[in-house]
Amino acid sequence: MENIFENLTIGAFAKAAGVNVETIRFYQRKGLLLEPDRPYGSIRRYGGADVARVKFVKSAQRLGFSLDEIGQLLKLEDGIHCNEAAELAALRLADVRARLADLARMEAALSKLVSECGAHHGTVSCPLIAALRSS
Repeated sequence: MENIFENLTIGAFAKAAGVNVETIRFYQRKGLLLEPDRPYGSIRRYGGADVARVKFVKSAQRLGFSLDEIGQLLKLEDGIHCNEAAELAALRLADVRARLADLARMEAALSKLVSECGAHHGTVSCPLIAALRSS
């Protein structure tokens, strides 16, 4: 019996990969996914390797990798370039840590302002509004 993931139309392929058809086309335009040949008088067919590739891209996106970085990772997907992949991941990790630090600063500032607003009794202008005006 033929594998159900070896003769997929673009619609069935998109469904199997958990994306929409426009995502497939977008990935093709970006060079992340090859566009299979169209047999004369027929439609393009996709297979299990294509489904796995889209799932790889989506997994990398969930970790915050850009499409350019994902393209680099796809070039390393043979599994023997772990050092290069780790370098890309280390850059992504540094970015995540910087964003977390920014979020922590935002959380502290907002927490202080919310507290000040809660203690505000209308005798002076709202601390939050005043802080935003002076920024």
